[in-house]
Amino acid sequence: MKKCLFFLFIITGFSAYAQTTQKMDFETYNPPSTLVVPQHKLTKAKFPFIDVHNHQFSMPTMDLGTLIKDMDKMNMKVMVNLSGQSGDILKQSIANIRQNYPKRFIVFANVDFGKVGEKDWGEKAAKQLEEDVKNGANGLKIYKSLGISVKDIHGKRVTVDDPRLDPIWEKAGELKIPVIIHTADPKPFWEPMDANNERWLELATHPERKRSNTDPAPWDTLIAEQHRLFKKHPNTTFIAAHFGWYANNLAKLGQLLDDMPNVVVEFGAVIAEIGRQPRMAKQFFTKYQDRIMFGKDSWVPDEYTTYFRVLETEDEYFPYHKKYHAFWTMYGMGLPDVILKKIYYKNALRIIPNIDKSLFPD
Repeated sequence: MKKCLFFLFIITGFSAYAQTTQKMDFETYNPPSTLVVPQHKLTKAKFPFIDVHNHQFSMPTMDLGTLIKDMDKMNMKVMVNLSGQSGDILKQSIANIRQNYPKRFIVFANVDFGKVGEKDWGEKAAKQLEEDVKNGANGLKIYKSLGISVKDIHGKRVTVDDPRLDPIWEKAGELKIPVIIHTADPKPFWEPMDANNERWLELATHPERKRSNTDPAPWDTLIAEQHRLFKKHPNTTFIAAHFGWYANNLAKLGQLLDDMPNVVVEFGAVIAEIGRQPRMAKQFFTKYQDRIMFGKDSWVPDEYTTYFRVLETEDEYFPYHKKYHAFWTMYGMGLPDVILKKIYYKNALRIIPNIDKSLFPD
């Protein structure tokens, strides 16, 4: 009888345990750390900053005052809207800004690649860019669709370094405006979805992000196309978005920057990579302090605290804001003020034209 009761107890206990674990998944299991260390949860940057990588598609008609309130809370003095589009839509954004907050927003133009292959397409696109700059654009943003989904009029993939696009890059150099370009995505998106893929959770929850060597081409091919573009147009300033997807290999990124003096970087959406290697990252930020700008990418005000904390503090072992994106913990670099000022605003003031310098201390 006692043995029966004992086994009943074991079975009942295991059943309860199984029910509990069955309801638990990787996202749900997120216990607070018991580690007791100094914490500095910053909601405001130490110095006024410029976010060079933001997207506001509804800027032509939106109430900019709502944005300003959130910007002021975190000490963001200037937002660079990379989704300015072109032509009349761009002019509407510029008009909205000038009528309401002329000092607080900068707009980049975009290119319509829909008719690549038509006669004189490149020259026409360059002319449109020149017109957009006259209408108030201060840079050019190229989305990752170039190289991935853009096709010419014959249905062929348009490579990032397609010579038919050369007039655009040359015109940007002539106009002295920077070109921020996003090519490909993190390399693990191209790798097998197995236990060795560090981005497995992100791909499992966002399957549309999965790529392969035939969808549309190998990662190395796309990145090589981008680098050939940079080298072919040395008189044009290029901003490699997302650290050029080398935030997880800063030694390699340093070699690339040494090799391409016309390239600078911003760290939108890759602060998780920087925050898990604070010593290596601090060395990189120190050496390349004149070639790094602050970028966030998605407009979620509450997420900026992670960026401030990694840049400014020496905090240890704190969580990233999206577990599916980075399941590891962050560490602060504790950058000195002289470097912080360059990252937050000085480099952007030098690289992006027509930002009002009176908004910044020196």
